[in-house]
Amino acid sequence: MKRIILFIATNLAVVLVLGVVLNIVFSMLGIDRSSITGLLVFCAVFGFGGAFISLLISKWMAKRAYNVQIIEQPRNEIEHWLLSTVTRQAQQAGIGMPEVGIYDSPDMNAFATGASRNSSLVAVSTGLMRSMSRDEAEAVLAHEVSHIANGDMVTMTLLQGVVNTFVMFFARIVANLISSAMNKNNEEGGGLGGMAYFGVVMVLELVFGMLASIIVMWFSRYREYRADEGSARLVGKDKMIAALQRLGQGSQAELDGSLAAFGINGRGKSELFMSHPPLEKRIQSLRNLN
Repeated sequence: MKRIILFIATNLAVVLVLGVVLNIVFSMLGIDRSSITGLLVFCAVFGFGGAFISLLISKWMAKRAYNVQIIEQPRNEIEHWLLSTVTRQAQQAGIGMPEVGIYDSPDMNAFATGASRNSSLVAVSTGLMRSMSRDEAEAVLAHEVSHIANGDMVTMTLLQGVVNTFVMFFARIVANLISSAMNKNNEEGGGLGGMAYFGVVMVLELVFGMLASIIVMWFSRYREYRADEGSARLVGKDKMIAALQRLGQGSQAELDGSLAAFGINGRGKSELFMSHPPLEKRIQSLRNLN
């Protein structure tokens, strides 16, 4: 319930901010809101704006949604090991030191998030620390550090912004075409209007969004292979293979929202819509590394 309330409140705030930004853009550029250019600007502001605001507040959201306890002064041996391991890996990867945290969950998972390579967060679940050996946990941390080093959060945000923009744009173009066709075929001139138009746009956005997610999820799976390879370079591929095999022995809950793409593991019925490749494919890819 806490995550749902936080999600709703954040999205309402984002819509309000982007609405103000949109009015400023239209006023400054003198763009006709009813033109194709105006529609494209509207979609771009909300498509890219929502994605980038989510990126900027991703650390703040993750900490509160998962009640992540940031390690500032290690209180025990586990926290000391986590902090020293991420410090060493960050130096090897050439990035700024991420914040390191633990969140309470029985599932084996971890994630990385943040607006840039030098302002990031790596968080691990208590379940992962209890279930994995130190070598396996070290490989998972290296995987998350590699996500940061590869700039995956920013790249994913740019891709999501492009996808959001064109999903919104084409949904409205098609809805307008449907409305025009209905208007021509109806002698009384009854095209789509009001709630009917809004409903058609929502349905089209769902359909186009599902199709576009195939592209986003393909790129997400590609990033996972790269992060696995990055972990192999940092700690050795045997450790990363062992970590993935351990993940296959347990059950993992899906992380929420955009964090799902940056966890160590993901699920799905169809590979087309999975944020992570199947574990067996990731293991085979690592075994094929020279």
